[in-house]
Amino acid sequence: MKPVAKSSPAGNPLDADTRSCIEQIIQPMTGLPGALLPILHAIQDAFGHVPAASVPLIANALNLSRAEVHGVISFYHDFRSTQPGRHVLKLCRAEACQAMGARALEAQLVSRLGIGFHETTADGSITLEPVYCLGNCACAPSAMLDDKVHGRLTLQRLDALIDGCGKAS
Repeated sequence: MKPVAKSSPAGNPLDADTRSCIEQIIQPMTGLPGALLPILHAIQDAFGHVPAASVPLIANALNLSRAEVHGVISFYHDFRSTQPGRHVLKLCRAEACQAMGARALEAQLVSRLGIGFHETTADGSITLEPVYCLGNCACAPSAMLDDKVHGRLTLQRLDALIDGCGKAS
């Protein structure tokens, strides 16, 4: 059963419930070969990100240094160290999407949302992230909104996706 997680602001100490939740995630996986990645994925699934204060717990349980754990979190682009917005929009930046107009979509997003990649709108509604292939090349340009891939995007279709998130112009 997946633990119900409450978020702890990045860098803040974990409250007892959050700490217990993280320990419940870590403990059954410590014996797995290559346990670090499954643990990080499970923590991110529970919290939406990997809280910085969880790094020492993970490192201690796996007999790793904090730097090793942090290095893995920062190496893989899918791990977040801060809470994402209510919606996550990933814009494909691979060659096929670039050739079909993804740069214009990027400019539209930056202009309309007022943020760049790896940032969240001030109201917390949308986090914008780059991705380097969604496997939807035949329908380029593509983006993923909340785990659903959208292809053959135009500026108008992109605006409609943003509007569907409740983000005003």
